[in-house]
Amino acid sequence: MGATGRRGRAGLALVAVVLLGMVAACGGKVGENGRFGVVYMDAQGFYAGVRVGMQQEAEALGRTPQLLQLNAQGDASKESTFIDQVSAAKVDALILSPASATASVPALELAHESGIPVICYNTCVAEQSARKYVSAYVLGDPVRFGSMLGERAAEYFLAEGNTEPTIAVVNCEFVEVCIDRRHGFEQALQEKLPGAKIVANQEGATIDEAVDVAERILTANPDLDAFYGEAGGATMGAVRAVQARGKVGQTVVFGSDMSTEAAQALAAENILKGVVDISGIAVGKLAAQAADDVRTGKLTEYTVVPAPIDLYATPDDGSDWLRTHPDGVP
Repeated sequence: MGATGRRGRAGLALVAVVLLGMVAACGGKVGENGRFGVVYMDAQGFYAGVRVGMQQEAEALGRTPQLLQLNAQGDASKESTFIDQVSAAKVDALILSPASATASVPALELAHESGIPVICYNTCVAEQSARKYVSAYVLGDPVRFGSMLGERAAEYFLAEGNTEPTIAVVNCEFVEVCIDRRHGFEQALQEKLPGAKIVANQEGATIDEAVDVAERILTANPDLDAFYGEAGGATMGAVRAVQARGKVGQTVVFGSDMSTEAAQALAAENILKGVVDISGIAVGKLAAQAADDVRTGKLTEYTVVPAPIDLYATPDDGSDWLRTHPDGVP
């Protein structure tokens, strides 16, 4: 057996363990209060908040449905295997942030054809497929998300007297929402600063990837004024690269997704100058509510559920976030 085959069987075993573990942990009769299959792209940051919010809302609904959960780690194959399992188990709803706008479509089609309502959050498949297979999509408008940060960047550079800043993007554009975020950022920035220039745009969604990408960009653009991080890993990777390359005081960062590390960096005031965030807890609550609404017949066709978007622009904002999120869950 080749390496790919071994990984495939290991993935099946992992999914089985996750399913059995969650059912056993919940106790009671299986399916008594409903069962939701839930897929996260990660176990930390935003997705940890989604998990907490979903559990809180489930308890508030008074049904406490069992949550059969998987951290897919952005792997569409692992995601697909899990969806096969929960489709066969006939869960009441599938709640997920799909790993790919295209590669995730067959799995969502399977769930839909199995009679399982699909609720997307944060990311989803392409709209044409979403309208076929998805019941609800919890989404903070990604264009507005990016534009809020573009406005903050323009405000910062105008205050600094820099009307022609050079900016590099560290992206997560394997998902469509990140492309939309950049479009919003660029439009808002250049409306106020027509001389602003995007000099690089490279993928670096995880912190480790983003550090490497940002350091290479700094090597190629030693006078760079700023980074724009489209996601949390991209943001903090850029911050670390600025520190590692001794660019503190020269290159600043505008980023996405609050976390303890991001709040600390914002409070420090020396590199990170603004963060736009959609609370994972808020999204988790909305996703659980949407799943229950579909389950009870309150939602009968594809619906976009808006999620709130917040801007953190000052050191005090960072300090306040740390005080109100002592457990670090966004």
